[in-house]
Amino acid sequence: MSAIRILVDGIPAVRILVDADACPVKDEVYKVAWRREVAVKVVSNSWQRVPAHPMVERVVVSDKFDAADDWIVDAADGRAVVITGDILLADRCLKKGATVIGHNGKPFTSASIGGDVATRAIMADLRAGGDVVGGPAAFTKADRSRFLQALDAALVRLGRE
Repeated sequence: MSAIRILVDGIPAVRILVDADACPVKDEVYKVAWRREVAVKVVSNSWQRVPAHPMVERVVVSDKFDAADDWIVDAADGRAVVITGDILLADRCLKKGATVIGHNGKPFTSASIGGDVATRAIMADLRAGGDVVGGPAAFTKADRSRFLQALDAALVRLGRE
């Protein structure tokens, strides 16, 4: 399944790709995207409610394992901002040149992703061994604010390039 890239003057347009399952910042994505006039693709394995707006597209993929991730990676490039909390998806998108932002506003970067992947693996091993380890921190207003700032900054940067 291939993703369609909208061209502006022969250059792929800036767009936002949202890993929609369990994404707590979809409403914030829409607000920033409308203000910046950037298309949004909301990608999931099941139907998701999205605003009836010409710049927002719902993409429902099969329920096959990693189908949504695969679709997003296929669509990712240097003109895409990917919104995800999935470290492995973030790693794949960074390798395609995309800008990747976590739900809490933390950018995933080429410099930080190796440590993030390693930490994820360690935590998975601890859980598999029966160790009780905490999950992610609770989502806060500060996270939401940080996310809005990070998304806006990424779109401004890509708009200048």
